[in-house]
Amino acid sequence: MDTKLTLSFDQDVVAKAKKYAADNNISLSRLIEHLLTQVTAKEYKSLEDYPIADWVSMVAEGEVEYKKSPKKTRQDSKDEFFASKK
Repeated sequence: MDTKLTLSFDQDVVAKAKKYAADNNISLSRLIEHLLTQVTAKEYKSLEDYPIADWVSMVAEGEVEYKKSPKKTRQDSKDEFFASKK
């Protein structure tokens, strides 16, 4: 059962959160619900104990940069596998 809740956030945080939610094909409500579920899933003494506290701080404070490795081809994976067996 869903419950309506009124919250107040900084305007820039809301704009970034809306964009993040849209980019990930999720509603802002479900994104906030997910984060609150994660925070309340265990007994954390403070927000600093929460494992994604640094990530949440970076998102709230500025642009996050994700670095991806180049995608390996099947041949690269085979070569790596056989090299590890030598």
